[in-house]
Amino acid sequence: MSRIGKLPIGIPKDVDVNCTGAEVTVKGKFGTLNNTLPDVLGLEQNDSTLVVSVKDNTRKTKALHGLYRTLIDNMIVGVSEQFQKTLVLVGVGYRANVQGNSLTLNLGYSHPVIIEIPDIISVEVVQNTTITIKSCDKEKLGLFAAQIRSWRPPEPYKGKGILYQGEVVLRKAGKSGKK
Repeated sequence: MSRIGKLPIGIPKDVDVNCTGAEVTVKGKFGTLNNTLPDVLGLEQNDSTLVVSVKDNTRKTKALHGLYRTLIDNMIVGVSEQFQKTLVLVGVGYRANVQGNSLTLNLGYSHPVIIEIPDIISVEVVQNTTITIKSCDKEKLGLFAAQIRSWRPPEPYKGKGILYQGEVVLRKAGKSGKK
């Protein structure tokens, strides 16, 4: 058995979990998420806990056991508390702005970069250079943050780019002059 997979998942009071066959639906104050379990896994619901069980004991099943336990736990945490990522724009003239359901970035290109915001994600811009992204779906949140970051990944010479909050860019020395 997987060490992570055998841990019980606690269900908060404001979260509703439905298990019908292989379908798992989690509903909370921030949204509803769905997932499908593989045939080799089962889900047992007690009063305020969930336990993911395995039907056979192969190597692949052990890996799926831990993975799906974590995915279900992330679903429960997401609909009850929401996940959040913060991106920081570092560079002269780099700005962000939210207009309707699109994010407009000025990143030193000759044109502004416009990115459509998915329905499940909320974006807030603080001080023109700090972008706060919130969502109940951890996977889609990470993908959207990576999509924004891909327009200007941090570069090691001047440290400019789009960074995750708290990220440290290792700086390189530039060319040395002639002697």
